[in-house]
Amino acid sequence: MKPLRADSVAPPQFDPATTLIRINDVVAIVGLARPTIYKLMSQPESDFPLPVKLSNSTARGAPVAWVLGEVQEWIRTRIAARGRNAA
Repeated sequence: MKPLRADSVAPPQFDPATTLIRINDVVAIVGLARPTIYKLMSQPESDFPLPVKLSNSTARGAPVAWVLGEVQEWIRTRIAARGRNAA
């Protein structure tokens, strides 16, 4: 990797608390299928993060995204629970 020159701009830093990701990214990160993710969202005991609406549309299929930090926290919780009854 080339070192940054003094006059070059540093790459942007992403804050997981404000970075939104789409369903394909969620699928890739958690390793679950799309229908399973939506099923988990309908089960409050799963604590799976809910998406953020990206428009005012109320139509089915309206664009949504998930907060990266919330998805990562859900994964951390699952990892921590692996020694207990996590399922």
